[in-house]
Parts: sequence; C-alpha cells; structure tokens
Amino acid sequence: MTLGEDLWIFGYGSLMWRPGFDFVERQGAIVRGYHRSLCVYSHVHRGTSERPGLVLGLDKGGSCKGVAFRVAAGRAETTLAYLRAREQVTSVYREISLPARLADKRMVHVVCYVADRAHAQYAGRLARDELARLVEQGVGQSGANSEYVKKTQAHLAELAIRDEILDWLSKELG
Repeated sequence: MTLGEDLWIFGYGSLMWRPGFDFVERQGAIVRGYHRSLCVYSHVHRGTSERPGLVLGLDKGGSCKGVAFRVAAGRAETTLAYLRAREQVTSVYREISLPARLADKRMVHVVCYVADRAHAQYAGRLARDELARLVEQGVGQSGANSEYVKKTQAHLAELAIRDEILDWLSKELG
C-alpha cells in the first residue's frame, strides 16, 4: 500500500459479515494460492487455551472466494491498526498482500491474513469428528465457536459460495 491510496481488505470468514471498519465499496473477490480452511485453534475469540475452538485461516493451495472491501485512503492507517489488533492477537496470522480479482473483473491487491503454519495454533487438516468436537466446545471473547461457523456458512450461502466443510459442520451443529 502506498501512502494516499485506498486500501483493499479481503474477508473470507467473520470479516465478511462483521468487518468492524468503515468502507466505501464491497464486492465479491477471489484470491489464488490459498484456500479457506478451519485450520487455526482459537485461544481468544472463539475458545481458550484450555478449551480451544477452531477458526478459519487462509491456508496454502487452491483459491478462495470471499469479499473485498475498499477503504478510503484517509482511513487506511486506522483500519490496519484495528485489523492487526483483531487478527494478530496471538500472531497466528501473517498479514500479506495478494492480487485479487473482483466481481467486476478489476484486479487489485488486497491485505489478507493467512495462517502461519509454523505457529503452535496452526491445526492443519483435521478429521471431521475433531472439527465438530472443537467447534462444539469453543467459547471465547467473541462468543460461541458454533455461532461463528453458522454465521460464516450462512453468509457464504447468501453469496452463492459453497464450502463443503462449513456446510456439513453447520448441519451437524443443528
């Protein structure tokens, strides 16, 4: 990001339905080289270190459909500070910039938060029964882990984005 330019943020989980920052434009987007995955043990927002929950991260490989938010240049610094406090509370996410194709076909660079595979909270790929167990037990500062999964799945469905694991898990959670 260059000083004086608008900032684009990519949301693939709760940022889609609870961004928490002001934006001037919102539209569907896709990034390549990473996919949405329940691959991060949550010790703060949707669980604790004693009873972790499980939240989404961008993990290597594939592609991910989500939402891009354009933030006015004058709000860029404040927005990044907010996102860093929210997303990097335990440093399990790395902040990177990736090219994204917007729904209107423009290419922009987006700030996004990818899972750090070397971090102790990186869960990797888990069996479905373990996904369900962790999500059912997780409750943190931002509420129940099951609520996070259901809201994210519902928002993806509204955007006509299918996520096989979140679809299955939402049904399992009732």
